Amino acid sequence: MTPRFDFVGMVTADMPAALAFYRRLGLDLPSDADSAPHVEATTPGGVRLAWDTVETVRSFDPDWRPPTGEGRVALAFRCDDPAEVDAVYAELTAAGHPGLREPWDAVWGQRYASVGDPDGNSVDLYAPLPAPEAPPA
Repeated sequence: MTPRFDFVGMVTADMPAALAFYRRLGLDLPSDADSAPHVEATTPGGVRLAWDTVETVRSFDPDWRPPTGEGRVALAFRCDDPAEVDAVYAELTAAGHPGLREPWDAVWGQRYASVGDPDGNSVDLYAPLPAPEAPPA
């Protein structure tokens, strides 16, 4: 048997703010989950995302401390097209979330942008760029 990737867990200092952010990215998270100590959502691809409050984590790991510096968790959400990358980035930053990198056309063929979630995690938005037109024959 080979282990398979199934779950990404994050710790949040503010469950309602974290869930509101991820709802804006299309995750189906019920409104009554805002007061829960642990919340899970299964993405369309089958991977589960989960959030635990600091108190929940400290209930089984009393010495837990939040990571410092960069590189906490980085997630990426695929958008349907480059215009959606721009629109979602604009919506999230207009709602007060920090823009970490404004949308740009990456050399690897994607429209890309990065925003910060309420706990300081980097969330990337991307979509394939249209294929370049072939030169006339």
